[in-house]
Amino acid sequence: MQVLSEPDVAGLLDRLVAEELPGRRGLGAWTSLLRAHATLMRQLETDLERETGLALADFDVLAQLAVAGGELRMTELAARALISRSGMTRRVGRLVAEGLVRRANADADARGVVVALTDAGVARLAETAPVHAREVFDLFVARLDDQELAVLESALDKVTLDCTFG
Repeated sequence: MQVLSEPDVAGLLDRLVAEELPGRRGLGAWTSLLRAHATLMRQLETDLERETGLALADFDVLAQLAVAGGELRMTELAARALISRSGMTRRVGRLVAEGLVRRANADADARGVVVALTDAGVARLAETAPVHAREVFDLFVARLDDQELAVLESALDKVTLDCTFG
């Protein structure tokens, strides 16, 4: 197998992308979205953990449960938190050990598992949510005007809806 030199590899990638994205339409927006997402998530994770000791992914689990009224089936929780079921099982196991959530069999289906916030989980969420919201505002919301926020929300909702319902 022949190994291409760096300029050849860059040219190959450029040609392949150009075949699928005529005129490179949207490539800059896509790259910016990926860079912004990675940068924001890294900073939010670092700041939340430094200020509260709670990992961002753990905060997300607690927040998803709160938004759902305090409990969700494990499969729904994994879907909402954008994590695999096995990954969610491990994460919930750690949160159970910390006393922030509890696990129980679903009434209607003994195979199903329901995850619920505990009082300690609600208290931990109440402690960390203001820190997270402040960081979201400082790192993201404050940097865009109302029109930019509305256009971005609309565009991203459209992409999500189109991808979800194809």
